[in-house]
Amino acid sequence: MPLDVLVEAVLFYKATPQKISTLKKLFAVSDEDWQQGIERLETRLESGATRIVQTDAEIQLVTAPNLSEFIEAMRKDELNGDIGKAGAETLAIVLYRGPVTRAEIDRVRGVNSAFILRNLLTRGLITRQSVKNTYAFEISPELLQHLGITKKESLPEYKNFMDAIDAFTPEVESV
Repeated sequence: MPLDVLVEAVLFYKATPQKISTLKKLFAVSDEDWQQGIERLETRLESGATRIVQTDAEIQLVTAPNLSEFIEAMRKDELNGDIGKAGAETLAIVLYRGPVTRAEIDRVRGVNSAFILRNLLTRGLITRQSVKNTYAFEISPELLQHLGITKKESLPEYKNFMDAIDAFTPEVESV
C-alpha cells in the first residue's frame, strides 16, 4: 500500500493531529520517503474536500478552506440542536470517568466516538489535553457552571455511580 494512502487512512481514523515522528516510525520511512509520500497525498487531495495541515511536529487531515462557509453553517446548525442520546452518553462517560481517552470512550460505548467528541468540544462542554501520544477528554468549567456545581464530585449520587462503575468489568468476547 502506498505511503500517502496509509497516512491518509491514519489521519482520517484518528481525526486528531498526529506526531510526524511517530508516523515515520510506524511506517519505517526515511525523511525523504516521508516528504515524497506527503507531497503525493497533498496532490491527490487538492481537488477534494480535505487537505492536510502540517507543522514541524504534527500533521492533521482537515476540510478544504473553500468549504469553510458550508462547514460553519453546519456547525451552527449542530450547536442549535440537542446533543442527542449518543452525546449524552459520551458526556456522562467524560463527566464521571474523565480525564478519559477516545479509545476508552469507544470501548465503553462500543462505537467510534470521534464525531460526538468533536461536537461536545465545539459546544464547549468538554476540553481536550494532549497526553503522551493521544488526547484525554474532561469536562469543561462551562459545563460545571451550566450544571450549577463547582466540582464533579458534587453531582447527585456521584459516589454511588463511581462505586458501580469501578465494580463493572465488561466481558471480553472471544474470537
